[in-house]
Amino acid sequence: MQLGQTSVVYYVSKLSASLLGFAATVYIARMLGPDPLGIYHVVLGLVSWLAILGNVGTSNAVTKRVSEGSDQGAYTAASAAIVLGLFVIVAAGIVLFREQITDYVGYPATGFILLFLLVSLVNGLIGSLLEGLHLVHLSGILSTVRTGGRAIAQIGLIAVGFETVSLFVGHVLGYGVVIVIGGYYLVRQLPEFQCPERRHFVRLTDFAKFSWLGSLQSRMFSYTDVLVLGVFVSSGLIGVYAAAWNIAHFLILFSGTLRTTLFPEMSSMTADSDPQAISRIVEQSLTFGGLFVIPGLFGGVLLGERILRIYGPEFPKGATVLAILVLSNLFMSYQNQLLNALNAVDRPDLAFRVNVVFVAANVSLNVVLIYLYGWVGAAVATAVSVAVSLVLAYRHVDSLIEFETPVGEILRQWLAAGVMAGVVYVGLRLENMYRIVGHNFAVVVTLVSLGAGVYFVALLGLSTEFRETVNRNLPIELPVISR
Repeated sequence: MQLGQTSVVYYVSKLSASLLGFAATVYIARMLGPDPLGIYHVVLGLVSWLAILGNVGTSNAVTKRVSEGSDQGAYTAASAAIVLGLFVIVAAGIVLFREQITDYVGYPATGFILLFLLVSLVNGLIGSLLEGLHLVHLSGILSTVRTGGRAIAQIGLIAVGFETVSLFVGHVLGYGVVIVIGGYYLVRQLPEFQCPERRHFVRLTDFAKFSWLGSLQSRMFSYTDVLVLGVFVSSGLIGVYAAAWNIAHFLILFSGTLRTTLFPEMSSMTADSDPQAISRIVEQSLTFGGLFVIPGLFGGVLLGERILRIYGPEFPKGATVLAILVLSNLFMSYQNQLLNALNAVDRPDLAFRVNVVFVAANVSLNVVLIYLYGWVGAAVATAVSVAVSLVLAYRHVDSLIEFETPVGEILRQWLAAGVMAGVVYVGLRLENMYRIVGHNFAVVVTLVSLGAGVYFVALLGLSTEFRETVNRNLPIELPVISR
């Protein structure tokens, strides 16, 4: 129950952050158009890759070691020293190649890239330490504060007349607020700071040397297509693609919540036991990994064009891309849970193998398919590479842990989503024929709300496990649900 309630708090926080980000992106797109949005996302993608060099798996390693419960202050100091040293090296490279970076981005953003990288690394380290201390809910709340602060700053700067630069300044301000707040709580929660010994650095690097590719995998899933598109298509098309990606990624939030919430617990359970101790948790993570993405896939196909129309008249052409990206996120939602299990049982070497396959497939397919088919090729490349790595991750976990794949529960989710899709399709047809609501945004909100309600009511009726899980995590027991 505690894990479930922590997951709910974390998910609500991340959901709120995404809604704030969605609102800000819509405002930016409508006020500035897709070009500045495309430039901003190319910079985000570039910084995301640079952050891998400035972190090299340290964040994942420190979460693992701190969650084990010993020498937490020493591991904190050691990880901070590693990240700071790596930042200095990467920053020197950015300054050295600043002209090439400006030419690629199409905007003089080198100074902002340095600031983005610094706040990203510090924020990532603070978040990883909080998660290692089992303060996952606090980490989620801070993400809401970060996104809200960024959104308010960006919207405010645009309102007073700034354009592209407002996106960069607002981004830094949002991160800065969270670093101050997160740092304060971190100082209060750590038992004590200790001077790290050589063994602390060794244990961090032993884990990080494998887990860094997991960070690369995450960044590549989010940004490889955007960066490669930057070579072949205009900033405007990248802006449309980024909007579609943000919508698709919104659906995987709950899967990410499960991964983040469960990892410290699984890591702690297996620190003095065998991997089989977490078999039930693995089953539950797979049961609920696609809970929101499965209905989101149906919704993306039916309502994708109308959802993208909210951003502006140039955006509905990304509807096909949106549907494929939602499918990618469905594969990734399950893959994330399996990689989480591998890292929790201290087998980052196996997670590394999965990530090698993903990275190789993702890069090669993106280059080839974008060259041949443009942005649709980018979406297909992402989906295929995730699907291949999902199969490999399943095989590795299955070789270590005896668990039952919850096929029945997943099929019930698909069936409930099918019922939802039928209702939404009828509602959409009626709206197209009779213009009952009229305004596009109101139509989207109405149909999404209706679809969500139908899906969960149908799933409650179909799945005993879902009913029991909901009842366990409600403050009071509802007899209607528990039957």
